[in-house]
Amino acid sequence: MLPIDAGPVQELGREVDLKAFRDMLLIRRFEEKAGQLYGMGLIGGFCHLYIGQEAVVVGMQLASKEGDQVVTGYRDHGHMLACGMDPRGVMAELTGRRGGYSKGKGGSMHMFSREKNFFGGHGIVGAQVSLGTGFAFANRYRKTDNVCLTYFGDGAANQGQVYESFNMASLWKLPVIYIIENNRYAMGTSVARATAQPDLSKRGASFNIPGELVDGMDVRAVKAAGDRVLSYCRSGEGPYILEMKTYRYRGHSMSDPAKYRTREEVEKVRIESDPIEQSRARILANGWVDEDALKKMDADVRKIVNEAAEFATYDPEPDASELYTDILR
Repeated sequence: MLPIDAGPVQELGREVDLKAFRDMLLIRRFEEKAGQLYGMGLIGGFCHLYIGQEAVVVGMQLASKEGDQVVTGYRDHGHMLACGMDPRGVMAELTGRRGGYSKGKGGSMHMFSREKNFFGGHGIVGAQVSLGTGFAFANRYRKTDNVCLTYFGDGAANQGQVYESFNMASLWKLPVIYIIENNRYAMGTSVARATAQPDLSKRGASFNIPGELVDGMDVRAVKAAGDRVLSYCRSGEGPYILEMKTYRYRGHSMSDPAKYRTREEVEKVRIESDPIEQSRARILANGWVDEDALKKMDADVRKIVNEAAEFATYDPEPDASELYTDILR
């Protein structure tokens, strides 16, 4: 089922290809380290890893411009890093430390960066879709050409507020891209078993919202779709749906053993469709750099991630008085 046949893909060129590779690698190594810290008991609560899905957010960020907003659900660490948020601050939030983006009070599912136009991680399934529609309304009201990239998963695609948002966005021709990260299993149930219309790109049809399928395991396909659709939204044509066919290698969260699929299935996707390995092979085949340069890039990324983990381990916890700050009275 992966990758999908999306037709010819535009090549990225040396600089963009290398940037995409490094950005995806940073997310992969960060998430691997987060999984380790969770296993050591340094991260508590829920922790949803993005391993396998890196090409989606990296490709879309390559296509976006400064001022475009990003809002997503709770599988959000990769989106934060792709937006340029500091790995130290993200990891420190995971471990509940003062230096975290939400001062150690939000955890994995709730951190934000106004500076980077990242408006959350949201723990309530589908809640971010209404918010993303609101950001798009603000863009139109202020007469900017910014677009809100609103991410949600295949599981959230059946939520009622999603369709209320679709209706409003279409009525008012709001500049929003609804990016459905279809990793095939939602919280643990196959899309084929849980969804009457499994082609999620068609979900906007009754609201006159166009949609298309994208190979979410190929960063080139994602960026090409992003370039096209961002231009469409900026021109005042209204909302658009991109269904990204992707795959998560880990369970829904760190507490999910993922027994609803076989190891052979996961391994097949890793071998045939891994976004980072596809990128690595393409870079080497084009002669952009050699294997040693890619190994050095990986070592540099690992150093950044290890330093983030070190900071997140020893940074102080919030003072007890922080319980009474940043709240509505």
